[in-house]
Amino acid sequence: MAGKIAFQGDLGAYSHEACLAARPDHEPLPCATFEDVIAAVKSGEADLAMLPVENSTYGRVADIHRLLPESGLHILDEAFVRVRIALMSVPGRKLEDIRDVRAHLVLLPQSAAFLRAHGIRGHAAADSAGAAADLAAHQTEGEGVLASALAAEIHGLEVLARDIEDHGHNTTRFLIMGRDIDLTRRGPGKMMTTFVFEVRNIPAALYKAMGGFATNGVNMTKLESYMIDGNFTATRFYSDVEGHPDDPGLKLALEELGYFTTNLDILGVYPADPRRNG
Repeated sequence: MAGKIAFQGDLGAYSHEACLAARPDHEPLPCATFEDVIAAVKSGEADLAMLPVENSTYGRVADIHRLLPESGLHILDEAFVRVRIALMSVPGRKLEDIRDVRAHLVLLPQSAAFLRAHGIRGHAAADSAGAAADLAAHQTEGEGVLASALAAEIHGLEVLARDIEDHGHNTTRFLIMGRDIDLTRRGPGKMMTTFVFEVRNIPAALYKAMGGFATNGVNMTKLESYMIDGNFTATRFYSDVEGHPDDPGLKLALEELGYFTTNLDILGVYPADPRRNG
């Protein structure tokens, strides 16, 4: 193994699945929280972190944009992972035996049509892979779990139905992060740059700050704002743009952005995942 890659959740979580797909040469290291994932990399216990940032169905992952700028880590890659929801239970049970399922709160509405059609009640769990481990241990009568097929394999459960999510586009975007920034151009396709900034307290500051991207032909794929330390007057912006900071257009845009910001930090420069536009 080349090293360890930390992720939040139990073995069999979708983040674990992302680790196996994107870094098969690294040993997955499960952690209880996102903060623990970051701490594992900063301490040297792990070499990389796999962190989910947004999902095509339910939007951005709570708290992650607050954690990233303060993490001290840098984005090295992105990975888009198709979320395939499986219903699983103890070996020997049939789908018609299942009356209740447990899953992470975000999975339940994503498979609502299937559950309704089969008269199955959904119950929130802290973690889907953890729910799979609990079911394997306690073998509760009439209970199933919604999780990845990987969770069923790891915890010795049997998949009773596959791909039960309501929307076939359900995809999560992950960021692979490490201790050191890599500014080299790599990969066969385009590069992405992610940065955070705070605008100066002047009229139309954000409008002026964004002007350089428009006039220099830079495609901004994400711009999100969030409060700093719960302060309604202090706002930080998180942005993804296409290109490398040395590209003439992006270089000029970032220089112009600097005139209207009090803080500007590049979180990472990395190859765009081929599935970004797919």
